Amino acid sequence: MNVESVMQELEALGKERLKKMYVSNGAREPLFGVATGDMKPIAKKIKIDQALAEQLYATGNYDAMYFAGVIADPKAMTEEDFERWMDGAYFYMLSDYVVAVTLAEADIAQELSDKWIASGEELRMSAGWSCYCWLLGSRADREFAESKLAGMLETVEKKIHDAPDRTKSAMNNFIYTAATSYMPLHEQAVETAKTVGPVEIYKDKGKSKWLNASENIQKAVNRGQLGFKRKYVRC
Repeated sequence: MNVESVMQELEALGKERLKKMYVSNGAREPLFGVATGDMKPIAKKIKIDQALAEQLYATGNYDAMYFAGVIADPKAMTEEDFERWMDGAYFYMLSDYVVAVTLAEADIAQELSDKWIASGEELRMSAGWSCYCWLLGSRADREFAESKLAGMLETVEKKIHDAPDRTKSAMNNFIYTAATSYMPLHEQAVETAKTVGPVEIYKDKGKSKWLNASENIQKAVNRGQLGFKRKYVRC
């Protein structure tokens, strides 16, 4: 398939209801409003095609950009490729659920995530923390340096309340994921969640939303989900 045929199939799958929902979360035109599950038959036909993924991502169409992440070859992407994708990720559903997810399957995932976390840019920081969440939730505990992750929890504890909204959300999710998917630091993550307490986002937009890692960790404990690892990062 080429970029034109994929765009035609995506457009045919678009739903106005989903388009409105994506827009309410920050997406902008052009987009079709395609359910991610509806993309799977197209993905099965294409499998992995990095060249096509690059073309689709470059369209600026949200659905095409999302689909690009599904068929991309993360191990073939360079740091420059991921930086270019981040430059085009104009809202969190792209930064955290396309770029970060794709990066999580690359060998340079931790190295580049560290760089983004230190960047001071809201969506890059959000993508960096989110990538660690995808990594911790899918890779064996032995692939991580415990001391490094412990230091990251300390950073979250000190900086989360002063971070930009999307970064706050990703940092809060990092606490939760460390507690539920990385057992060597379960206790530290639980204590970090208690110290941090509820995290307020969107307070400057008239309607606050509160995030509470402690509550979500306890729910995971109650469901017997400690040690959870997913088989696949991308859908």
